[in-house]
Amino acid sequence: MQKQIVLPTLLVLFTTAAFAQMGGAKASPPASATCDLGGGKTIQTDYSSPRAKGRKIYGGLVPYGEVWRTGANEATTFVTSADVQVGGTTVPAGSYTLFTVPAAGKWTLIINKKTGEWGIPYKYESDELARVDMNVSKLDAPVENFTIAYDKSKAGCVLRIDWETTRAAVNVTAK
Repeated sequence: MQKQIVLPTLLVLFTTAAFAQMGGAKASPPASATCDLGGGKTIQTDYSSPRAKGRKIYGGLVPYGEVWRTGANEATTFVTSADVQVGGTTVPAGSYTLFTVPAAGKWTLIINKKTGEWGIPYKYESDELARVDMNVSKLDAPVENFTIAYDKSKAGCVLRIDWETTRAAVNVTAK
């Protein structure tokens, strides 16, 4: 009887210790970016941030020319408290999902009205609000953690996506 209790107890203790040593860290932890457009107008973007881990990212892990969930796990969210312009396209206040189509020299940002999906496979064409061209540039140094951020600009913010040695960016302004 004692052996039946001791063995499972030891297994639980060892498993708990192993998870504690790993720090419970997720491979693609949640992250967030915000843009303050002034006058109470804000944008919040929530996403999961995968790590490069020495892998070939664009044109490898993330194929060129295919819709990508733009991060990991659940699809990336884009919530705006006011009407905005994303790359010159009007986006009404509300909640959206962001997807991208990466290519070597050109990216397309997809703003989708459907929310709450896992991310892939992409089957939401009928729910698209817009497809917007993004500017693509090469970074000086590789970025390990997939990052979405907003940089202040004169007219509003620049939404940027950095990973590996690639940056894709698009202007976001209040309407």
